[in-house]
Amino acid sequence: MRVPITRFGGTGGKVTDDRRFGLLMKAAQGGDTDAYAQLMQELVPRLRQIVHRHRGFLGQAAVEDLVQDVLLSVHAVRATYDPSRDFVPWLLAITKHRLADGARRDARRVAHEVSVEDLAVTFSDESANTTSEVYGDPEALRQAIQELPPRERTAIEMLKLREMSLKEVAAATGTSIGSLKVATYRAMNTLRKRLT
Repeated sequence: MRVPITRFGGTGGKVTDDRRFGLLMKAAQGGDTDAYAQLMQELVPRLRQIVHRHRGFLGQAAVEDLVQDVLLSVHAVRATYDPSRDFVPWLLAITKHRLADGARRDARRVAHEVSVEDLAVTFSDESANTTSEVYGDPEALRQAIQELPPRERTAIEMLKLREMSLKEVAAATGTSIGSLKVATYRAMNTLRKRLT
């Protein structure tokens, strides 16, 4: 279905944008794929103008992403368009919602971003090469582990020092995973108290 083009409400026997878009969508709802393709093609420049007016500060790539979001939404909800109503207000409502979604998405992204330009992340930066004694006195730790009850000592040695899995330790010792968790918890608490 080819509908003559007249921009922004001109007359002279031709159909206005709103009416023309409505006719194209009605034809598309009836299964006319050519009308649907024509509608989508003609909506793109109009949507670019609208999105650029509201979010042009984001840059061309972001504007194009938002235009694509609007087109996808129009496609997804095309069955909800009522041909007896104006098309442009329906389109603008969808566009408004996609712009709001885009703003929320950008706000979430910015809220969780961390600028790494000023962080010391290379070895050439002295602050990235911190060396501090994290583990304290290894001999005191070894002694504290030896003083644990046998079940707790075995749990710590196998789970924490040998880095075996709970399943592996349970199979090797014949103990349940729940018992191992309890023993490890108690051992860690005892070690914290002794080493602080």
